[in-house]
Amino acid sequence: MRIIQDYTIMKLSTKGRYGTRLMLDLALRYQQGPILLKDISSRQEVSEKYLWQLISLLKNAGLVISTRGAHGGYEIARAPKQITLKEIVLTLEGPLGLVECVGETTLCAHANLCTTREIWKEISEKILEILSSFTLADMVKKHEEKICSFDYQI
Repeated sequence: MRIIQDYTIMKLSTKGRYGTRLMLDLALRYQQGPILLKDISSRQEVSEKYLWQLISLLKNAGLVISTRGAHGGYEIARAPKQITLKEIVLTLEGPLGLVECVGETTLCAHANLCTTREIWKEISEKILEILSSFTLADMVKKHEEKICSFDYQI
C-alpha cells in the first residue's frame, strides 16, 4: 500500500485490473461474434500469454464462452447487464476483505472480541456492495460517454 495525500491505496492485482479490461473489451463487442484474444491483447496492451491465464479463470466461472475453429474466439456468456463487477473481481482475485480475519475468524485469537474487525468487515461488505452495483453494461456506457466527450480541438 502507498499513501497519496490522505488516501491509502488498496490495490487490485493485475489479474483483477486486466481481467476487468478484458471483460469490458468483450462487452463492447457484445453480439458481434467471437473475439480473438490476440485482438484484445493488442487493444488492451496486455500480453496474450497473460490474457490466456485470465480467460481460463473467466471461462471456468461461466463468465466467458469460447468458440473453436476458423471463426472462433471469446464472448461474454451473458448480456452485459447481467454480469457484475463483483463477479469478475471475485473470480479473478478470490475473496475480498480488508484484513484476513474478516472472512476467517480462526486466523486471529481476538477476532470474536475485536471491535476493529467489525469495522473492517463493514467496510469490506460495502466494497462488495459497490462492486455488485456495477454491471458490464454500466461500464460500457461509461466508456462510450468518455469516448463521446473526448474533444478533438486543434
